[in-house]
Amino acid sequence: MHSVALNFEDGVTRFIACRPGETVADAAYRLGINIPLDCRDGACGTCRVHCESGRFDPGSYIEDALSDEEAAQGYGLACQMRPKTDLVLAIAASSKVCKTKAAALKGTVSAVRRLSDTTFGLSVETEEPVGFLPGQYVNIAVPGSDQARSYSFSSIPGSRQAEFLIRNIPGGLMSTFLAEQAEAGAALDLTGPSGSFYLREIRRPVLMLAGGTGLAPFLSMLGTVAEIGTDQPIHLVYGVTHDADLVETEALDEAAGRIPGFSFETCVASPDSRHAKKGYVTEHLADAHLHGGAIDTYLCGPPAMVDAVRRTFAERGLSPASFHYEKFAASGVGGGA
Repeated sequence: MHSVALNFEDGVTRFIACRPGETVADAAYRLGINIPLDCRDGACGTCRVHCESGRFDPGSYIEDALSDEEAAQGYGLACQMRPKTDLVLAIAASSKVCKTKAAALKGTVSAVRRLSDTTFGLSVETEEPVGFLPGQYVNIAVPGSDQARSYSFSSIPGSRQAEFLIRNIPGGLMSTFLAEQAEAGAALDLTGPSGSFYLREIRRPVLMLAGGTGLAPFLSMLGTVAEIGTDQPIHLVYGVTHDADLVETEALDEAAGRIPGFSFETCVASPDSRHAKKGYVTEHLADAHLHGGAIDTYLCGPPAMVDAVRRTFAERGLSPASFHYEKFAASGVGGGA
């Protein structure tokens, strides 16, 4: 059987298993997920989806339902397509419309590591292996409150051990829990996975830009690439505000040893830094890693960083082949997620 990730337009992702010869639509309906569908004969185009990773047999359909140009761009009809490999499909409808929702997961705290004064490493053991797309996040309910916080996985998919990088915010709900209350075995409720920020099939050079704990999804992506391999170069620029914010560089060294063609550099914005490279990420975008714009760019950081990178690309006359980003901001003390 092949695994198919259905990524809905509201960011919710559900995983289904397609039996040999089974269409994506039939597999989804078998599991109670109602992909928009009218005809089941490849005649209406209602179930059109975009394949972002993997290969499939497109089946038969008429031109009015799916044009040759759309097919060449990776679109297919869920009622006709049969997976040849695992797939990631973008569904042009919300999870609510398709009568599904994010999965509820049960877990327990297995470890809390103080990576620095500003960053926690949280390890959670789940009841079942967690499926997600590398780069996605999950919502974790803060014990003792009615609120949840969103954190990107830093671990690879398919394991019962989920890892996260969490910024230590004095007085923050999750920070207070991790610093004062979290003990091994403490129960946690997780909901997800979610998010449209995830690693697509690597077809060209990749540029990764991380700000602070925005490094987390890239650790997941790199761990995945180390297992599946790639013949394309990958470069990561990881920027933080202060020297103490720089964490998990050992993991990046390990990734560089496992992935041919992967390189990275770190920079610190504070003028008081003793780091070798100072300044913002935008000051360390070398032409050699931009490939004239023929790159897939992934960026995870605060809103100001996303805006600064876009502005820098425009000033340099660059238009990346694709630009995927995730903006994040710390929740207010005691405030909403």
